[in-house]
Amino acid sequence: MGSAESSSVEIHDGVDGRDEAAEFAVRHAELARGYGGDGDPDDPALVQAMPMVLHIPKVDPPARSALLAAAAAAAVAVCLDSRSGPGGEWAGRYLAWKRSRIRKVARRARGAQWVAAGEVEGVTIEVDGAQARAFVPGPIGATDPRIRKLQIGGTDLAHDDPGPPDPELPVLWVNAALEMSVGKAAAQVGHASMLLAGMLPVAAVAAWADREFRCAVRDADERQWAQLSAEVAAGRAVAVRDAGFTEVAPGSMTVIAVAPRR
Repeated sequence: MGSAESSSVEIHDGVDGRDEAAEFAVRHAELARGYGGDGDPDDPALVQAMPMVLHIPKVDPPARSALLAAAAAAAVAVCLDSRSGPGGEWAGRYLAWKRSRIRKVARRARGAQWVAAGEVEGVTIEVDGAQARAFVPGPIGATDPRIRKLQIGGTDLAHDDPGPPDPELPVLWVNAALEMSVGKAAAQVGHASMLLAGMLPVAAVAAWADREFRCAVRDADERQWAQLSAEVAAGRAVAVRDAGFTEVAPGSMTVIAVAPRR
């Protein structure tokens, strides 16, 4: 996979007199604590979610693997952005989401819809021409109208074969047997990038941030999935287990994230 060219990820550090490494470590520590898991509120409009938008033009759509890599990078970038840290303008909304039941909702956009989505608070990542934007989490009922009107389903992308992943990148392996839509897979790789960042040492994650959270996304066949599951059991990889609200059965292992091999 190529570089995350022309991305607009913003870590928002560099103010004179600030200990940027210490501030990043605080944000990483919060992510590493894991997630809440409290039950959903009685009012569905108050359910917390991180909106995501995938740029899927009608003409010349992006490769599926590159789009999912962009989505995964954008999700973890929001979590570790300084605006999500203590005193940041996103902190309250981010923590309310993170400390509840984690959800992501991926929609698709093209043309003017994509331009409008870029005006809503969040982080955009571009990978090999594929673009995805993750937004500041909040109650589903308060989703910005420019995002809420976008379609969740409909357009999908064919599976592609981008070749062996770069050994210097984390790899997010998608369970091909589940045949998830691109929107569902985008939410799942977003979960995986967060879990991997929480599992890795802070120095490794800081270096990953310097590379704009570049990662590779690949489909895993049955044989590969069995091998990867053994890595999870041994504590050398981290898995996403889905709650089963959409597309897959509860408890399904959807994505396995593996740290760079070197």
